[in-house]
Amino acid sequence: IFSCRSFTSAFLFSIEVQVTIGFGGRMMTEECPLAITVLILQNIVGLIINAVMLGCIFMKTAQAHRRAETLIFSRHAVIAVRNGKLCFMFRVGDLRKSMIISASVRIQVVRKTTTPEGEVIPIHQVDIPVDNPIESNNIFLVAPLIICHIIDKRSPLYDISASDLALQDLELIVILEGVVETTGITTQARTSYVAEEILWGHRFVPIVTEEEGVYAVDYSKFGNTVKVAAPRCSARELDEKPSIL
Repeated sequence: IFSCRSFTSAFLFSIEVQVTIGFGGRMMTEECPLAITVLILQNIVGLIINAVMLGCIFMKTAQAHRRAETLIFSRHAVIAVRNGKLCFMFRVGDLRKSMIISASVRIQVVRKTTTPEGEVIPIHQVDIPVDNPIESNNIFLVAPLIICHIIDKRSPLYDISASDLALQDLELIVILEGVVETTGITTQARTSYVAEEILWGHRFVPIVTEEEGVYAVDYSKFGNTVKVAAPRCSARELDEKPSIL
């Protein structure tokens, strides 16, 4: 190797080989097989180090489950009357300041069913619609929101009354999906509500206040509910006898 007369010059030669910034006056010839072998090994080891470092950085910045941990759901869901209809509701919020883009909410009912032919389906999944004025399930999660499902003829909860709820073997699974604003990676947060976690005749307390044009959120009351007047009958009975309200 030309011009490699000390440790410093050899170290500089190694750096130049690794980052390909030019050799200057130092170079190797075909007369030194040992140097060629060391060069090949150095390139292989350097590529492995670069791959490991990039992988660590990517994993650190692209951990979607870490972002999902800041998406919170209320511990209980509630059933109450809203706009003259029985509704299933729960609250969802985001603890971070960075936005979740194109956030969407899906609700599925999982229950054991039996077909008319006698086939038992232990985990039967049914999608139920989410009430949204813009006719889509996208939400703007700038503040905690109450997600509402109207219990109508399309709902699996249509024939369930307050007394029947405790006897139902069902689970409502809530899935919140969206794109992390800072990384552009899709994240997903999930929770579920069984019959014991659904409060009939309750409503969530307000937690968003406005003072002089500034909104504030009190997360200490995020899952708090209050009792309200609500019929104990099923949504079907309420549709058949609106005078119950």
